[in-house]
Amino acid sequence: MTPSALRIGTRASDLALTQSGHVGEALVQGTDHPVELVHVSTHGDRDRTSPLAQIGGTGVFVTAVRQALLDAKVDVVVHSCKDLPTAPLEEITLACMPPREDPRDALCARDGLTLAQLPAGAVVGTGSPRRAAQLLRARPDLQVVGVRGNVETRLGRALGADADLDAVVLAASGLLRVGREAAISELLPVEVMLPAPAQGALAVEATTAALTDLPWFAPRLDAVDDPATRAAVTAERTLLRELEAGCSAPVAAYAELVEGGVLHLRALAIRTDGSEVVEGEARVALDLGDDAIAGPGSVPAALGEELAADLLARGAGEILAEARA
Repeated sequence: MTPSALRIGTRASDLALTQSGHVGEALVQGTDHPVELVHVSTHGDRDRTSPLAQIGGTGVFVTAVRQALLDAKVDVVVHSCKDLPTAPLEEITLACMPPREDPRDALCARDGLTLAQLPAGAVVGTGSPRRAAQLLRARPDLQVVGVRGNVETRLGRALGADADLDAVVLAASGLLRVGREAAISELLPVEVMLPAPAQGALAVEATTAALTDLPWFAPRLDAVDDPATRAAVTAERTLLRELEAGCSAPVAAYAELVEGGVLHLRALAIRTDGSEVVEGEARVALDLGDDAIAGPGSVPAALGEELAADLLARGAGEILAEARA
């Protein structure tokens, strides 16, 4: 009997298909099971012109893919983790988080210019309020305009034959995964452009039923899962949840394991014009051998809660309320 295919639900963009394909191959490695990518169209894919906040914000790329999972049309789904709502779904398990790609943002500018080298008044495109605000904080003279579309569409606005922008800012992880690293003129340091919570990380979701029906699959999920990534992303997403801010809010957070087994979390909330920022950091010792490195009550979650409370006490809530208004 031919082994059944692992059906992976995914958006149909080049980036989503590449990400899902790589994860799928890792999940079936050492087995005889093939991978089948099942394309799912989302609201965010169909509407490529409206700002994300206007068409649903958090979850706009996720809901339809998750529904395919709940309807048993697919066995698992792969998301860009930063697109996931922070509230869990009872029927769905975040079953695996592969090692994180570079979490930084990338400037893709004409003539290979860096952020410091862009001329006064340069026009820079991004669809992210977080990126726009931090660009203006670093360079108040810039004109920042909204852009939507897939990777190639956005790159074309700055690097194409009919380019109408001086530069665009995209996630480095996406460019690296689709082989477009040559388009990067500068990887923006986190001190200048703190990433979005969970940027660069992928999330594999499954239902309890799927894990039961595919007994060979659970060990493969464990083999691909990366505890350091899961711990860092747990801290970042917990902070985002505590701030009651969606994936399109001007909030940034980045956690990393540093020397001595310490989890270091940095975060900020920023006015959309870059004129005011509340930022902070927190640290905690972390044992990756502990089973409780993710989820409610874990050490990383407590770190996210701690830093979120500090930011709120210093005015982050007012900044985010203005952004939502």
